[in-house]
Amino acid sequence: MRRVSVVGTSGSGKSSLASSLAEHLGVPHVELDALHHGPNWTEASSEELCERVGAALDGPDGWVADGNYHSKIGDLVLRQADTVVWLDLPLHVCLVRLWRRTSHRIRDDVELWNGNREDWRNVLFLDWGRNSLFTWAVRSHLRRKRTWPGELTARGHVELVRLRSPEEVERWLGERRMIGDRRRGGGEGD
Repeated sequence: MRRVSVVGTSGSGKSSLASSLAEHLGVPHVELDALHHGPNWTEASSEELCERVGAALDGPDGWVADGNYHSKIGDLVLRQADTVVWLDLPLHVCLVRLWRRTSHRIRDDVELWNGNREDWRNVLFLDWGRNSLFTWAVRSHLRRKRTWPGELTARGHVELVRLRSPEEVERWLGERRMIGDRRRGGGEGD
């Protein structure tokens, strides 16, 4: 496991898991949101995003990439991955996490990518609610529950890890850490 794609609904914990896994594996963490969102929330075109993602994945030692963006980059990440981790958490878990994360970002004026900051207007009322962050999360979650099982299992060259609860995520990540510790010669009692 050296080239890992972490996918899932907004609020599922993609970036957190990818960051932890990348640190554990000693490979770069590639956050697709950071490559997609320019200053003032300008979005990269498909061509620009493909170029940026391709450059970020161009390394011999591996990477952990988080994000979806299949409509813009197709299977650019998936076809290079040896492992896909699908965070298929229940919708209510994702929405609660999304609310907490977003509230924290707005309250603490957290700078995201390229100087961008979330505010209540772009989170709740973008395009009169049709494309708000929460509406997007619900729609994409339902669509992915229908389409991803077939799409992701059809990729025979990758190991698919489907995690369906926060407990499964923690257990899986803990197992990766234990395996890594044993390979490095450490372990319990050392």
